[in-house]
Amino acid sequence: MVGGEAAAAVEELVSGVRQATDFAEQFRSYSESEKQWKARMEFILRHLPDYRDPPDGGSRLDQLLSLSMVWANHLFLGCSYNKDLLDKVMEMADGIEVEDLPQFTTRNELMKKHQS
Repeated sequence: MVGGEAAAAVEELVSGVRQATDFAEQFRSYSESEKQWKARMEFILRHLPDYRDPPDGGSRLDQLLSLSMVWANHLFLGCSYNKDLLDKVMEMADGIEVEDLPQFTTRNELMKKHQS
């Protein structure tokens, strides 16, 4: 029965998404707002298949979590990092929509304005 197979496939997909979301929830920082966490969780879930820890005990998941924090800190707190790292996380986050981001002025921008 095609309808039953489709329903089972949808249920399996929903179950997989729920499990991935539950897994990611353990990495939420107590200081993250709901908006920050939703964005960072999307970043994590998007790349989780590529960063699963290998059987030999590597720390690929730690690397993904670190990259997600770099992205979130840059986006929400205005933290700056080296260009290569920022380029990498911004590319990884391409397509993740976040509304009402804060606007930051860098020290260099303030100095230029002050010198004018």
